[in-house]
Amino acid sequence: MSGAILITGASAGIGAACARVFLDKGWQVGFLARRADALNALVDGHPNAHVLPADVTDAGAVETAFARFTAATGRLDVLFNNAGLFGPAAPIDEIAVEDWLSVVNVNLTGMFLCARAAFAAMRAQSPQGGRIINNGSISAHAPRPGSVCYTSTKHAITGLTKTLSLDGRPYDIACGQIDIGNARTELLEGVIAQAPDVPTMDMADVARSVLHMATLPPEANVQFMTVMATKMPYIGRG
Repeated sequence: MSGAILITGASAGIGAACARVFLDKGWQVGFLARRADALNALVDGHPNAHVLPADVTDAGAVETAFARFTAATGRLDVLFNNAGLFGPAAPIDEIAVEDWLSVVNVNLTGMFLCARAAFAAMRAQSPQGGRIINNGSISAHAPRPGSVCYTSTKHAITGLTKTLSLDGRPYDIACGQIDIGNARTELLEGVIAQAPDVPTMDMADVARSVLHMATLPPEANVQFMTVMATKMPYIGRG
């Protein structure tokens, strides 16, 4: 199975790893991120890659990017709503309001804007429907200390996933969430530096999981998936 998928935060980390897997499987892939130079270097002229420079917090830029992609591909089958940032790690009284707003703008408002654009495209196209996959986090269930900005937004994404699942039913739009734990990305570098023996997993394992979610038939949906480093202390008592 192949189709057309748009991936946000596609210039690095999990987004880039997923984009490469979908290209290898013959999909049309929209690479959405802020830096056009990084995206162009990553796609290296691949004929199925569509470079979509945009800031996910800019509603107009998001709508333009989605319109460009659907004009080129004819439809949008899947959105991997992935772009996010961790923000400063500190107790809440040491978090500047500006830093809180920055994380909320990317992790929550950005995901809302991209889901909104995808939902509109999937509702309007023929045949109608598609799939939205939100990148949640194990932080939506069990936070790390000092992660108030990131954890709060990831709890909100679970609410976004559930409401999109309900609201998408009349239009054959499915929505699921992947909660990822300790994939070796730029976001995890600080944690690994402080605790080099922390259990981790390769981003390729995440990419295969997203591919599985994306390639299910319309009548099936992974509502929530947790993919994590096997030995990370998510399950158990301290």
